[in-house]
Amino acid sequence: MINKTLGRLRAFHIFEGLCEGLSLFSGPTRAALVYASRPDSPIKIYDPQELLRGHEPKLKELYLDSDKWRDFPNIRKVRCLKYPLSIEDSLELTGLISRGGRSPSVFYQMWFTEHHPDMCSIGPTERWLEQAIWLLSHEAATESTIHTGTSGCVLREYSTHAVRDYIVDELNIALGMDLQLRVYPVLDAVLGISKTLEEGAWPRGKMVCIESRALSKVNFLARFPDFEQPSLKNFKHVRKLLQAVEYSERKLISDGKFIIGIATGEMPKYRISADFRGGHGFLLLNGNQICSFFDGRFHSSTRQAKLVELEEILIESQLDTPDQHTLFKIISAIVHNAEDHKHGCTLVVDLNDPPIKISGQHLEAPLDLQQDCFLELTQSLSALDGSLHIGRDLKLWGFACILDGRAIPGEDRARGARFNSALRFTAEHHNIVVVVVSSDRPVSVIQEGVELTAQCEWKPVSARLPTPPTLEQWLEE
Repeated sequence: MINKTLGRLRAFHIFEGLCEGLSLFSGPTRAALVYASRPDSPIKIYDPQELLRGHEPKLKELYLDSDKWRDFPNIRKVRCLKYPLSIEDSLELTGLISRGGRSPSVFYQMWFTEHHPDMCSIGPTERWLEQAIWLLSHEAATESTIHTGTSGCVLREYSTHAVRDYIVDELNIALGMDLQLRVYPVLDAVLGISKTLEEGAWPRGKMVCIESRALSKVNFLARFPDFEQPSLKNFKHVRKLLQAVEYSERKLISDGKFIIGIATGEMPKYRISADFRGGHGFLLLNGNQICSFFDGRFHSSTRQAKLVELEEILIESQLDTPDQHTLFKIISAIVHNAEDHKHGCTLVVDLNDPPIKISGQHLEAPLDLQQDCFLELTQSLSALDGSLHIGRDLKLWGFACILDGRAIPGEDRARGARFNSALRFTAEHHNIVVVVVSSDRPVSVIQEGVELTAQCEWKPVSARLPTPPTLEQWLEE
């Protein structure tokens, strides 16, 4: 009984650390685990936050209607108890990221977590789940109680390691195991430089880290002598050098240890790049975004609203499919422009025919937002006080519009006038969706007096764990 209780406690610490770490990396995040301790054990499920609800048919098909998941004949022949014998790929469930593994100590485990729509890449999160697999296998293989709880702390602070593991895996596949570029110093430098001000200004510009053997392919504008190359560890010096590449196509070039020089033109295919954009930036591998960085940490966010809720509303509307797509692109372009320029704005998406009357600056003739010149003008008008009024006909009907309405329950005094005015206005008008972009908060999509984008803070899971049910029992609940 003691061993079972201790095992559940270990699993709890791993689960809690995983959720907390992923929430710091991607925003509020749930996780779930499907596992079997031994080859003949029933499949069990631990899903305290109901992440897997809605996927019951697929789980039943995979684990109850078939025994293929048990097919692993060499599991008993492995002598090493610490390490997973294999890592299994995602189950490809909609809206979820999953990763599985097998070891002598835990015959089968499959971890799940949420696939947030604004992720740069799922690669680091997959490595996070693989670490949870390794830790659970290790914990189950040891009898010591000394380190119970340590695994949770490891997973909570795993973001930099997850990013590093993903980069190393990808570069090893492409370049082989003799990788010369040291990734940890690069990541430390990126975070250090991102927090270093120069005359009160945040860093801007691009830095590219390349293996030494690929430097010959770089078109250097200026190269520093070997004994005068600034160390990548000297964040202040590198921050000063970034001023030479601000607002240009020039880039600082590093071999992972030193700044080699300044270059332009096409870069080698395999590279790690840091794009500093003021108070935030993006980390890229081979030209593809891996994650963003701000506040001294790595994050999964693209820092651009995906507007999933708005897209769902348009799909359910009576608009023709081409118009749905075009209207969504127009709204996204205006929202992303406001985010990039860090100014707030409000967009009234009017699905009524004809559009309702709203107080504000009207136009002699509505602007066709399918034309680039009018869309660019509208992006500039979004910076003015008041709201943009966009109709279902893909035209701008007015700007600097005033949204009024009576007070309603659920207003948030911690939010600004844009947000609360949008709540009131949509509560009194049908077929209206308001998108509120704040300069310092996430984008809000509001309909009928309700914020559809409000994030739910998941309740913490109690450490007094009940015995996880079998999958059959869970499906019957």
